[in-house]
Amino acid sequence: MKQITKTEKWTYTGSLLGQNMIYSFVTMYVMFFFTDLLRIPSQSVTVIMVTASLWDAVNDILMGMIADRTKTRWGKFRPYLLAGPFVIALATVLCFWNFGGSAAGTVALAAVCYVLWGMSYTVYDIPVWAISSVSSHNADEKNGMVTLGKIGGTLGTVIVSVGSVSLLNAFGGERSAGAYTAAACVIAGVGALLMLLSGFALKERIEPPAKGIPFRRNIHTILDNGPLKALMVSLLVVNMVNNIRQVAQMYFAVYVWGDSGYVTWIGLSLVLGMIFGMAISPALIRRFDKKYLFLAACAAGAVSSFLPFAVGGGPVPGLILLGISFAFTGMTTISSTSMLMDCIDFAELKLGFRGEGVVFSMNTFLNKLSSTISKGVLGLALTAMHYVDNMDPNPTVVTGFSLIVYVVPAVCFLLAMIPLVFYRLKPAQIEDIRTELETRRSAEK
Repeated sequence: MKQITKTEKWTYTGSLLGQNMIYSFVTMYVMFFFTDLLRIPSQSVTVIMVTASLWDAVNDILMGMIADRTKTRWGKFRPYLLAGPFVIALATVLCFWNFGGSAAGTVALAAVCYVLWGMSYTVYDIPVWAISSVSSHNADEKNGMVTLGKIGGTLGTVIVSVGSVSLLNAFGGERSAGAYTAAACVIAGVGALLMLLSGFALKERIEPPAKGIPFRRNIHTILDNGPLKALMVSLLVVNMVNNIRQVAQMYFAVYVWGDSGYVTWIGLSLVLGMIFGMAISPALIRRFDKKYLFLAACAAGAVSSFLPFAVGGGPVPGLILLGISFAFTGMTTISSTSMLMDCIDFAELKLGFRGEGVVFSMNTFLNKLSSTISKGVLGLALTAMHYVDNMDPNPTVVTGFSLIVYVVPAVCFLLAMIPLVFYRLKPAQIEDIRTELETRRSAEK
């Protein structure tokens, strides 16, 4: 029986669109803003990113546990969907604010603002994904919500990828610090308004247990969940495919293809590829084992990522093959998120409670950690290439950025396949788990 309304579906899609507009703008430009506009050394920026990630290791898991223990008349996750957008919008603008002052003060303020942004993002991101797992008792409907959320997120990424250069140019250009501040205000404002809608429209239909789950017990949702641990390692690696491209695409467009305008075309290849891959995934999930769908997408993604580096040919073949590899990334995104929901059901059967918050907090953390590792890889590459802002292209720089955009993602696709050897949930087993859980819930009513 269908439970989720069309309003909820549209609202959920829009909320993830708005959230990923903000996320993508920060991911794409914050490192460039720090190094080239605030003149912070690349080594210092790398330290900021790594430090923020270490804090997120604690912050994300704590937020997941807090969400799992939340019980209000508005629900378990909705209060955070109503409050989070305001905090994210403010923190985003502060990340692109030139406070002036000494070099040491600039580094300190940049670090504080970036850490605050990560914390505010967590407050919203974990509940907005976790609520999809309690939006319906129907597995296909929940998979559909995940797909819509991922499509909305991809559209948000593309809107920023395609339109951000024009927006920056409208406010003064890519070499103006004020342009980034103004663009951040526009994107944060629009994104936050879209995010806010989810708090009013979404419903939680799977009730949490009457008694709260202690923190020390809640963490066993992960510790005692072999399939989830295998999947998390795989997600850490496969998330780098898009993250490494996002943080490097401005450098790549300027120094390899010779024009920052190609950032727009990379964004178009992303939207066409990702949406196609995600749109066909639910039908494939109904026919094939999600694990093997994920593995096949990784193998094909590795080939399509590496080919532009191997054969060359410039922007046109590069964009086509990037689009194909983005399609396979879309397939891994939907199949892996559906697998996460299976792991939550597995944990509920084994432990007697659902830990959506802590599971999706780990998913958020893994994506942030992956993004941070990507920034660290880029930072080390910039140092190795002796990069200075606005330098003339040379063979070392061209080859270096090509390796980062083409070869590193191909390697990540291949490495992501290895941990799934230990993911042993089968389709028939998952169906048995869901049947048993429904029987339990009916008996408890």
